[in-house]
Amino acid sequence: MSVAEADLLASRREKLDRLRAQGIAPYPYRYPRTHTVGEVRAAFGSLGPHQRTGAEVSLAGRLVALRRMGKAAFGNVLDRSGRIQVYAATDGLGADAYGRFVDLDLGDIVGISGEPFTTKTGELTVDVREFALLAKSLRPLPEKWHGLRDVETRYRQRALDFIANDDARRAIVVRAATLRACRAYLDREGFLEVETPILQPIYGGATARPFITHHNALDRDLYLRVAPELYLKRLLVGGLEKVYEIGRNFRNEGISSMHNPEYTGLEAYEAYEDYERAMELAEGMVEACLLAVAGATRITYQGREVNFTRPWRRASLLELVAQGSGCDVEKPLPELLEEIDRRGIPIPPPLRRGPKGKVIEHLLETQVQDHLWDPTFVLDFPLDISPLAKRKRGRDDLVERFELYFTGREVANAFSELNDPDDQRERFAMQEALRASGDEEAHPLDEDFLRDLELGMPPAAGIGFGVDRLVMVLADAPSIREVLAFPPLR
Repeated sequence: MSVAEADLLASRREKLDRLRAQGIAPYPYRYPRTHTVGEVRAAFGSLGPHQRTGAEVSLAGRLVALRRMGKAAFGNVLDRSGRIQVYAATDGLGADAYGRFVDLDLGDIVGISGEPFTTKTGELTVDVREFALLAKSLRPLPEKWHGLRDVETRYRQRALDFIANDDARRAIVVRAATLRACRAYLDREGFLEVETPILQPIYGGATARPFITHHNALDRDLYLRVAPELYLKRLLVGGLEKVYEIGRNFRNEGISSMHNPEYTGLEAYEAYEDYERAMELAEGMVEACLLAVAGATRITYQGREVNFTRPWRRASLLELVAQGSGCDVEKPLPELLEEIDRRGIPIPPPLRRGPKGKVIEHLLETQVQDHLWDPTFVLDFPLDISPLAKRKRGRDDLVERFELYFTGREVANAFSELNDPDDQRERFAMQEALRASGDEEAHPLDEDFLRDLELGMPPAAGIGFGVDRLVMVLADAPSIREVLAFPPLR
């Protein structure tokens, strides 16, 4: 801490002591607020220059600017709906109260009562007649109200970031609006919102590496869920037919602008449907989110337009990869690897031992996905990397699975769900073989799920969305950390 910072902290502590000595409570219990800043703007924002309203409002928020000019002062107060200018003067407050007002520090939380009016330039302002200190700020805001610029500091001091940066607050507001829109859409479609366990005795529903924890009372290891899929399918077995869940999933993987080990997923399952229906659900739900947040189906992300007008493009995975890489992906794995090497496409050594589907998936991620800007359903994945999906009709080496891409990233994954218990057991056995060969992300065998599947699960469509990635696009955020209230740090 610099000497200047230490002096600022000491000065604020001294003010706190003076307030208490004067009998002024620096942290009172409540304040009778009548309006938010947004409500004041909605009610009086159409006034012309130099007009008074004759009304009285009471606001509460953080003082983020203060310009003292002798016997008058202008400031800005910020609440969750925005900021507004306030005006204080000795003729409105009296000399003593005005002295206390201009002795406030930036960052103090205050209550303001007064009349809304407009200045000669037309700026809506509140003429302060009374004010109250609601919480004394003992730490200064960023210098001169320029906001936080250093990304690392922003994420480590997130509360300060939200105070200083409008965009940071907006991303969280967009996130909330997106979740509301998702729920409203699925509710209208007749889905039931449910909750399934986060602590699971066997992780499943995705090929991923789990986090492991320990339950002391049971004296057993448990896993943080990687996906809720297998539990949601058990609800289909139980007759609930149309269910969805929005909640946290955990995957023990790296951190990047697109990946976070703790993320919010949305999964929805509908009995008696297939992945064609899942495409309709994806289009409808994303459209509902766009209209709720942006009011349009064409938006700009990072300076480039994204067109979500329906219907969206549908394209075969194998055709896209063949076009993007120049490789004949129908060849056996050894020949495909030779062609990849001839073309100079880097491939991690562990992928060379297969299965072939992982090589194709790698080509999709490295040679194709960056070019999938407008929404595209990538259809029909290899069976060997899709243990929970039905075989594609007419093509036994593929499954009826799609991934949804836009802005160069995968946002959703969906299947015609596998409901044949014998086929599912064979797929789990294939995954167990991969685990034995060193694949830490292979799906474990789950006997309890197979037992329930043997009761009979109706044919079904299932889809899983990465909510954080969807919010990134709607909030125009370049990194997943921007749409998390408190992102993890090293």
